[in-house]
Amino acid sequence: MLDSSIPAILRERASLQPNDPAFTFIDYDHEWEGVEETLTWGQLQQQVVALAAEIREHAQIGDRVVILAPQSMSYVLGFLASFEANVIAVPLSTPMVGAHDERVAAVVRDAQPTVLLTTANTAAAVEPYAVSQDGRPAPTVIVVDELDLSVRRRSTSRRETPPETAYLQYTSGSTRTPAGVMVTQRNLFANFEQQVSALLVEWGKVAPVGTTTVSWLPFYHDMGLILGICAPIMGGWPSVLMSPIAFLQRPARWVQQLAKRDRALTAGPNFALDLVAARTTDEDLAGLDLGNVLAIICGAERVQPVSVKRFTSRFAKFGFQGRVIRPSFGLAEATLFVATDDPAVAPVVVTFDTEKLTAGVARRSTAGTDLISYGVPSSPQIRIVDPDSRREAPAATIGEIWVRGDNVCVGYWNKPTETEDTFGATLDGDPDTADTWLRTGDLGFVEGDELFIIGRIKDLLIVRGRNHYPDDIEATVGAVSNGRVAAISVEEDATEKLVAIVELKERPTPEETQERLAAVKRDVTSAISTAHGISAADLVFVSRGSIPITTSGKIRRQACVDLYRQGRFVRLDA
Repeated sequence: MLDSSIPAILRERASLQPNDPAFTFIDYDHEWEGVEETLTWGQLQQQVVALAAEIREHAQIGDRVVILAPQSMSYVLGFLASFEANVIAVPLSTPMVGAHDERVAAVVRDAQPTVLLTTANTAAAVEPYAVSQDGRPAPTVIVVDELDLSVRRRSTSRRETPPETAYLQYTSGSTRTPAGVMVTQRNLFANFEQQVSALLVEWGKVAPVGTTTVSWLPFYHDMGLILGICAPIMGGWPSVLMSPIAFLQRPARWVQQLAKRDRALTAGPNFALDLVAARTTDEDLAGLDLGNVLAIICGAERVQPVSVKRFTSRFAKFGFQGRVIRPSFGLAEATLFVATDDPAVAPVVVTFDTEKLTAGVARRSTAGTDLISYGVPSSPQIRIVDPDSRREAPAATIGEIWVRGDNVCVGYWNKPTETEDTFGATLDGDPDTADTWLRTGDLGFVEGDELFIIGRIKDLLIVRGRNHYPDDIEATVGAVSNGRVAAISVEEDATEKLVAIVELKERPTPEETQERLAAVKRDVTSAISTAHGISAADLVFVSRGSIPITTSGKIRRQACVDLYRQGRFVRLDA
């Protein structure tokens, strides 16, 4: 399968199973219970070829085509048509309405597209980004849902040599300016085979009959793009889709669809587990059974044991089996997937000595920091490396996670220096210097052959000469505050100090503000001191939604630092 392509597989599906459902998009914008739109494999192929022909009226092989559309069937068609047209797709979110979206502008400047794909209800917001740059003509705006895609066109892609890069996956920008990861067809198929082998061991590494992907994740994020669009085509599975907004408005919609589909394969970040557990009622799942869920891939941010336990306990009465939650590690530079845990048992939680972790060593303990296992990595390969010496770290020692395999992408678009630094790493002392490694920028360790994740190197907090991991502190505070938390380090008088930004789910009334905040502050201060042996220089209480996050739900800690220094957080304790 490694030498195949998305267009070739799609042609085969349309030929062998033209009337079987391929993609179903549930629109909750106009009906609370949702309106389904379904395309069969035959209809999908026909519309993809028709849209590809329209794209090629304005673009040449290898040109970039940016998709600036809301989550919809038009987005699916736009992405797949880019493959068919042999152009390089650039999946993005729609621009912010009524304001300049610097992320969209930065990506358009970097990618220099010849075409922008959008829909009728977002065309006005997209037009300002269709401007001439560096003497190049302004890109053409194509409104997908205003085209007549029922007209049969002949596919020409098989007679052309496609560009090496299939699409550019722009990073979410949690610690830096977005960069376009160049993903190839080979990367896609290699990573798909790695995921299937790891996720479906108990099924002989083959998806069982009835497998259906269910996703609300945004298409412009690597997990949403591959789970929602690419994997269904490669696996021949029907895909059920909804928008992120539909999920956030009513999280129960996600688990309802998991129960209604035969063997649902889905994914979501850690925060989604908490959100669904808190906001789904028994009435939402009346008469439904979650016993046939195939897997819930949990990634994008470090998976918290308490979130897994809360989700499993909440839905056990509906037949949910905790073992189908699959803590997974990955990143866009590795296409998506790197490692996941054993499907035979529920996620494994191990307690490590907190003091030893701050010193960079993992030692099991009866009390301390709970970490969830990401399994025993096999394919792709990983190494734990001292980022300074570039030597492999001893077992149970914290270091940077390095990755090698066919799923590792070729580099960043138009960024040779950053590409060499990130994708061209070599292990000091390794006789096999011909093979390079991907530096993930993530800290972790292997203990008992199992991988454990600590967090991002750039997010590491160094307070009074000791290393502290923001995910750990955030988990400690979140257990008290029951909301999102950002733990950041702020320099003051040449000393790094801990600051915690704490969201409160419900804004207290003026009468109860001081009393309630004082109580929460005492509990948070005590929890941080007890669990981590440090104190916060400042606790900033804010309303829900105040902490900036990336498109995948990760906390943008550097943005939090900037907002804090500028005094731009609206403090409830002011």
